Amino acid sequence: MWCLELLLPLLLFINDASCQWNVWLPRDISAMTNSCVVIPCTFMYPSGIRPNRGIHGIWYFGQPYPQLFPPVVFKSRTDVVHESYKGRTKLLGDLHQRNCTLLINNIGTEHSGRYYFRADLGGANIYTYPDFTELKVLDQPNIDVPEEIVSDESLELTCYAPDNCPDMTPEIQWMYTDYLPDPEFSPDLVEDSNTAVLSNTLTFTPRPMHNGQLLGCRVYYPNTTLAYERFISLDVKYAPRSVWVNASSEVMEGSSVTLHCEVDSNPPARIAWMFGDQELLWDTASNVSLTLDDVTPANEGIYTCVGDNGYGIMNTSLYLAVKYPPHEPVVNDSITVVEGTTLALHCSTQGSPAPTLTWLKDGQLVGTITADELSVLTIVEITPQGDGQYRCLAENEHGRASSSLNITVEYAPVLLEESKCTVVREGVQCVCMATGNPEPTIEFYLPDLNITINETDGRYNFYTHTDGHTSTGMIKLREKGERVDNGSPAVNVHCSISNAYGRESILLELQQEKKYMMAVIVGTIGGVAVIAFIIAAVRYVGHNNKKENGNPRQDVVLENPALYYSAVKKDKQNLRKKVLKTELLGSKFNSILEETTGEDGDFQSVGSMAGLERQELNYASLEFIGARSREGASGRRDDGSNYTEIKAK
Repeated sequence: MWCLELLLPLLLFINDASCQWNVWLPRDISAMTNSCVVIPCTFMYPSGIRPNRGIHGIWYFGQPYPQLFPPVVFKSRTDVVHESYKGRTKLLGDLHQRNCTLLINNIGTEHSGRYYFRADLGGANIYTYPDFTELKVLDQPNIDVPEEIVSDESLELTCYAPDNCPDMTPEIQWMYTDYLPDPEFSPDLVEDSNTAVLSNTLTFTPRPMHNGQLLGCRVYYPNTTLAYERFISLDVKYAPRSVWVNASSEVMEGSSVTLHCEVDSNPPARIAWMFGDQELLWDTASNVSLTLDDVTPANEGIYTCVGDNGYGIMNTSLYLAVKYPPHEPVVNDSITVVEGTTLALHCSTQGSPAPTLTWLKDGQLVGTITADELSVLTIVEITPQGDGQYRCLAENEHGRASSSLNITVEYAPVLLEESKCTVVREGVQCVCMATGNPEPTIEFYLPDLNITINETDGRYNFYTHTDGHTSTGMIKLREKGERVDNGSPAVNVHCSISNAYGRESILLELQQEKKYMMAVIVGTIGGVAVIAFIIAAVRYVGHNNKKENGNPRQDVVLENPALYYSAVKKDKQNLRKKVLKTELLGSKFNSILEETTGEDGDFQSVGSMAGLERQELNYASLEFIGARSREGASGRRDDGSNYTEIKAK
């Protein structure tokens, strides 16, 4: 420790006549509290001075000017020293040998400061040297920490303890090193300007996990209770080692979402939120949040959080999916096509999740259901039945939307089976019905007369009507013409139908009007039934009258009676009721006949017989086919028809 023995011969060698007032002592020296310190000191004075009464020395604290009364640390002439140094100081050097080395025991932190030496050679030869020693009294050891500790780079930490107390030698020990990767310890002793410093160097390679870890250095003096500790927290710089963001998520259109990002790095990184190549937000911190309000489908995509702190860059991404109902589908414009054309109908939309697309025609499913944003409906060689409204329906779990188009199919006219000629009361009626697009034009042609009948011909009762794509034409021919073998009129009527896509002509067949014939049959049967009802009513009235008068008539005998009538005054009221019933039945029958034939019936209602009570009924004449007349009660008309005459009194 001590090299003063080497220093003094050197100083004596350079001591010559030119030597002036001079002193050598360490500029800085340190000691631990409650220990001791030795301040090495050597002084010089001019060679021409001869101390007569010996050499004395004084140590001051704080300043070198006695007139300012600085605290006296040591004084060789007396024991008068400052109160804080009593019993603590001792001069180790020999002043006559120009050695002014001072020992201070049991020092405290209050003793830290500058120490000056003053030489007293007697008389006026007293001099205070301006050089000084700066004493640092430490209550904990020093640890030399580099300005920057970088992860994965070797690190050396050195703990220092002063060794300037001859009676005590300290020892240094590192604490909390159990979790360090392969630590190494290197003790050492450094002497500089007659001051000694013990050291112990800790070497290891820090990792990001060691950032903030506590390390300690302990200095203690064996066989004493003196121990000193100092702790440091490692500030390990490292590049971002993890970037945490939200998991990929789904949000509804119009809602808000917040994206979080945390970066583990030292120092804190510059965190930036990126959407594609666009930087949306940045800040220097350990975490940054990005809030998106009123989210739209345009916000869907990949969001990346980038962390950069100068030691490295790291990033992590997430996918933000925006859910929304399908947009209104885009479909073809409404079109008009010719029969046989092949069409491709396109329907495209957007939705999340991808919507299902359904094609409907007039409300009925056509094609297949597609789970995609595009659907193509192919119609091969379209027919007239393909005419109508086509609707594309897009739907997903969040809603539905649809768009429509109309397809108009144009085609050549087609004759309908309802086209025919029929016999009616006025003559012959011909109906021609055809469908086509555009609506067909209908004309009638009479080859026998070489006449074409259309809307411009007013000589015939010609009628046309259009309903959608169906046209109807009708004429009535009042001349029934010649009759063929079966008794039907002979007709020769052609119907011509035409539009822009074609023309067709066909001979209309004559068909008997079955409904009309049925009406005749029903009318005949109905008439007989009415007459039978009247006969029954008359017989009933006559029978009652016979019982009351007790004089039944025996002069009328009918093998095949057609009518039996008695006009008894007393039964007029009963007869009126029955005749009224007959009138109602006749009216109902005529109504049925009109509905069946479509014409006004040729039959007159028997209800006119209700006037019988207001007239004197003399006789009734009825024609019966195959009736046998009784002698004296029947006759024959000029036309050969049989009749039966019934007279009343």
